[in-house]
Amino acid sequence: MISPSHFFSPDEYTMRLARTRTVMADSGIDTLVVSDPSNMSWLTGYDGWSFYVHQAVVISLDQPPIWWGRAMDTLGAMRTVYMDHDQIVGYDDTYVQNPHKHPMETLAALLYDRGLARGRVGVEMDNYYYSAAAHRSLSANLPGVELIDTTGMVNWQRAIKSDAEIICMRRAARIVEAMHDTILEKAQPGMRKNDLVAEIYHTAITGADGYWGDYPAIVPMAPSGMDATAPHLTWDDRPLRQDEATFFEIAGVHRRYHVPQSRTLFFGEPPEKYREAEKAVLEAVEAGLEQAMPGNRAEDIANAFNATLNRLGFEKDSRCGYSIGLSYPPDWGERTISFRRGDDTVLEPGMCFHFMPALWLSDGGIEITEPLLITSDGCECLCQTHRGLFVKD
Repeated sequence: MISPSHFFSPDEYTMRLARTRTVMADSGIDTLVVSDPSNMSWLTGYDGWSFYVHQAVVISLDQPPIWWGRAMDTLGAMRTVYMDHDQIVGYDDTYVQNPHKHPMETLAALLYDRGLARGRVGVEMDNYYYSAAAHRSLSANLPGVELIDTTGMVNWQRAIKSDAEIICMRRAARIVEAMHDTILEKAQPGMRKNDLVAEIYHTAITGADGYWGDYPAIVPMAPSGMDATAPHLTWDDRPLRQDEATFFEIAGVHRRYHVPQSRTLFFGEPPEKYREAEKAVLEAVEAGLEQAMPGNRAEDIANAFNATLNRLGFEKDSRCGYSIGLSYPPDWGERTISFRRGDDTVLEPGMCFHFMPALWLSDGGIEITEPLLITSDGCECLCQTHRGLFVKD
């Protein structure tokens, strides 16, 4: 029975399951073991901070999904998944972080009990949550079963968002807009960075337009000065300084749906090279947005962006965008589509991306990014945040 707090309808989960089973059948997979918490949530609705222990959703071609995990977390599964309670199975706590036995022993037993320990069983081998020890244990306890790497199989089914998912994305977009408004309002030279991040978090969790904010899969990135020459530093207690740039890579989140957006703040008049970089990025972003339409390929956006950026005297050697949606730590991307040369994924309405044309300079960084929704005739920027450097005297 679906929880009264559930946002998505039973029909939505039926559609997701059918989509997954179709690709399973096409790939010759009899049973799918899904350990990525984002995929688990998308398939069943499960939502809990329990991904530090082994857990999974088991999908077969003809049985209801099974949630499997730590026994104490079965109570959370009962509150969040749409399946009946007999499809929720827990293992006892002696299997938790015990070097003498592994939870995958109980998963293997469950597969035998449900008649699923046969044929080709898919596992997400290149996944944060499926360890080498887990694979070794599952293999040892499923003799005669062929374990197949199905990394990304469910992730790709999530690429095109439903109308209900887009509602969540739009709400998350309003939240990240409010977060940037907070930065502009509160940030001052001399303010400790951690105090500003606390204000950002307050806005993020309070939400916007009456919709609450969920926790982000990535903490705010907020490096200043030379720290901003690196892409993934967070914060400390050092004060913000005059004549120094800080970029803020943050995301609004609603019901686990993420809309990231970055902006760069400068106290005082930015040096000419920052203005030149700003101009180049903005022109290159427009070139990329012109290619963001159904029928074009992911690489078309990257190629247009990079050609314009290079013409204006700048280079970016990393991808400039990726697919976004429902996520859990440690990453808010969907780990499928990238805006880079060679990605020939055809764009379709309902796909959502973080167009991420960040530049890291010799003495700082500049991030001016846009979350996108591919529409029937082009694309929509999900946020209305001013596109350009944030400058405060």
